[in-house]
Amino acid sequence: MVIVMKPGTEEDQVRRVMGRIEAAGLKTALVQGQGRLLIGVIGDKQMIATLPVEVLDGVEKVLPVTDSYKLASRQFRPDPTVIDVGGVKIGGGQLVIMAGPCAVESREQLFEAAAIARDGGAEFLRGGAYKPRTSPYSFQGLERQGLEYLAEARELTGLKIITEVTDVTSVDVVAEYADILQVGARNMQNFQLLRAVGRAGRPVMLKRGIAATISEWLHAAEYILNEGNYEVLLCERGIRTFEEYTRNTLDLSAVSALKQLSHLPVIVDPSHGTGRWRLVKPMAMAAVAAGADGLMIEMHPNPAVALSDGPQSLDPVNFREVMKAVRGLAAYMRSADDVVNA
Repeated sequence: MVIVMKPGTEEDQVRRVMGRIEAAGLKTALVQGQGRLLIGVIGDKQMIATLPVEVLDGVEKVLPVTDSYKLASRQFRPDPTVIDVGGVKIGGGQLVIMAGPCAVESREQLFEAAAIARDGGAEFLRGGAYKPRTSPYSFQGLERQGLEYLAEARELTGLKIITEVTDVTSVDVVAEYADILQVGARNMQNFQLLRAVGRAGRPVMLKRGIAATISEWLHAAEYILNEGNYEVLLCERGIRTFEEYTRNTLDLSAVSALKQLSHLPVIVDPSHGTGRWRLVKPMAMAAVAAGADGLMIEMHPNPAVALSDGPQSLDPVNFREVMKAVRGLAAYMRSADDVVNA
């Protein structure tokens, strides 16, 4: 249920309404809508239905939320969420780029990649310190040392850091270093981990599971939101289908669908979505055209010697070419929107 407060409602009236709801054992969330305040109500449906909310002072109307993912729903928050990460706004109309190697392999490798990402115009440096791999014999990451290298690279370049957290026990240590916590596709329905990152005090980027429906993905995001963390990004990284030419099938229709269903920012990962570096540029441009708020792109100073995901990683020359293309398209899309909305 969403309670729409009357324009100009006093703060004490809002507090009384929220207090009345919370006294019944329900949770509330205050949302600033266009010109008025909204109060989201979460909890038992039967209990919500019995509350005489309409008669309380300051209440204009009550709207049911039909989606089972309440907090992630566009019904709950009609306006798009904008997440401010140290001055970098995600979801605010500007295309945000997260770039870097799949894994932090060494200090030298990471620093070189960070300089390339910064000079190419990225806002975030991505790099895995903890790497969940399909094979136990594959490189698993440098763990805390990798986090320390990421922190050094941030000081050196000014880039924000996004890196993956793979289990509940490592949430606190990763949160010490990262600006955004990433939950990978394999952990999308690791509900204990989702609860833990929801309490970690950092924005969270939730990647879509390898065979997850959009509904399952949004329900997973709900676990994070339900812990009081409303700074959640959704990352489309391709799903598993019968196609074998590409690593995954990049579902760009999900971008437009999510924009209708949810208020959360949407990031697209064309590197994992295709598994082939030659396909990254066209799919990145298609993601921008579909309305993505940002891109996550794998880039390595020398993909031929990468310890993981070399075939899908851009080299410095190709990375600069992709950045030029997507930035130009994003600027065109913004100007076109300005003309349409004028």
